[in-house]
Amino acid sequence: MALREILTTPHPALRTKARAVRHFDQQLQQLIDDMIETMRAAPGVGLAAPQVGVGRRVIVVEYSEESDLPEGQEEGAAESPPKPPKLYVVINPEITRHSRGTELGNEGCLSIPGYYGEVERYEWAVVKGLNRRGQPFRLKARGWLASIFQHEIDHLNGVLFIDRATQVWRAEEGEAMEAMAGD
Repeated sequence: MALREILTTPHPALRTKARAVRHFDQQLQQLIDDMIETMRAAPGVGLAAPQVGVGRRVIVVEYSEESDLPEGQEEGAAESPPKPPKLYVVINPEITRHSRGTELGNEGCLSIPGYYGEVERYEWAVVKGLNRRGQPFRLKARGWLASIFQHEIDHLNGVLFIDRATQVWRAEEGEAMEAMAGD
C-alpha cells in the first residue's frame, strides 16, 4: 500500500466525470488499498478515485456510528463503548432511490482544505454498486452516512460540495472538523 497525493482545487481531474470500472484486476485492488490508506492518513471519512487522480468510479467510505445511550441511561453516566468504524468499498456506485426529505449539514472536503459549507442532502439514499470483488453491493444509508455517500458519488461526476453549498466559509485556525460530512 502507498499514500497517494490528494488533488486540490482547481485541479481539472476534480471536475471530470469518472469512467465505469470494467476490470477487477490487481491494479484495481492496489488502487483501493492505496485509497483506504490515504483516506485514513488524511484523515477523512471518504475518498473518491478522482481525488487521487484516477478517473474511475471507485469510492471508499469509513464511518462509525456514535453509540446511542441505552434507554433510561442519562448523559454523563458510563457510556457503552463506541462502535468500530465500518469500511465500505463501492465500485460503480449509484443512488437508485432516495428520500423526498432533505436536511442541511456541514461538509468539508480533502480536496478543498480549510473550507466548510452547509449542504442540503437527502435524508436517506439507497446506494447500489459492486464490492471490491465484483459482487453486488446495496445499502440503505441514513443521516450522516447518506451524506457521505452522496458527497463521494458527486466527486465521480465532477461535482464538489461547494457547488451545492448554501454557504461556504473558511475555517478558523485550529477549528475542529467534528461536524464534517463527506471526505
